[in-house]
Amino acid sequence: MADINRVRLRGQLVDNYDGLVRKLTRRLGSSDFAYEALHETFLRLDRVTDAVPVRSPADYIFRTAINIAKDRQKAQNRRVSASEIDTLLDVSDDGPDPARVAEARSEIEAFKRALSELPSRPRDVLQSISIDGRSPHEVAVRLGVSVRTVESDLKRALNHCADSLDHTLIRRLGGPRPRS
Repeated sequence: MADINRVRLRGQLVDNYDGLVRKLTRRLGSSDFAYEALHETFLRLDRVTDAVPVRSPADYIFRTAINIAKDRQKAQNRRVSASEIDTLLDVSDDGPDPARVAEARSEIEAFKRALSELPSRPRDVLQSISIDGRSPHEVAVRLGVSVRTVESDLKRALNHCADSLDHTLIRRLGGPRPRS
């Protein structure tokens, strides 16, 4: 049977989700950060192969989540704010030209269309997490579904919006119409 590691790891994550969240929260100091790291870990489990057997799924998942959290912290520490960049470069922001404004408005309209094409729950999940900044756990509680369902809806919504925006960009650039 293929994907033995992936199945074992996902089963371990689902079975011990609450315990992993508590353990990560203690280690990271933030439940939101723990949920984010665990969510990213779940998504990364798709990349796991059976080349080398995973001996301890719980340790593998926990270590993966910790590594993801550390990588995010490093990335946040390396980020420079826009004002710091302007100060360093001594460049003033003159604002976008009319063509950029029109292009941005077109992209916003395309995104709104993509959102409107989604079923209500995936649309609500995407807005709650990406725009309102809620954690997947909060959204799951509010909607009365599992966190896994929220994550699935989020992935579905993001994929749909990305595909829709790609199609719009190709049409605008005069390229061939993408196949549906």
